[in-house]
Amino acid sequence: MASQHFAETVVQVQVTHQSWREARIEGEIIASSYRWRFRWHFLQGHLSVSPTLGRALIFEPLNRFLERSDYQLEAGGTYQFTVKGKF
Repeated sequence: MASQHFAETVVQVQVTHQSWREARIEGEIIASSYRWRFRWHFLQGHLSVSPTLGRALIFEPLNRFLERSDYQLEAGGTYQFTVKGKF
């Protein structure tokens, strides 16, 4: 049986601001030639990503990453995760 190879894209997340008092994390996402800004209100589970160009590609994978990693993320930190698919 031949193994299938799926394209993958490494996504870089840079946390630029974190406030426990406001329950908010902000930062930048870079995947291939795309670049977005995000704001995540983690107690409410509300994520916003801008600009809208390509947002549908990253929204769900970023949301899963943030939910899984929220208490480990720190302002000034750079993190990575992999998305199945080519951007």
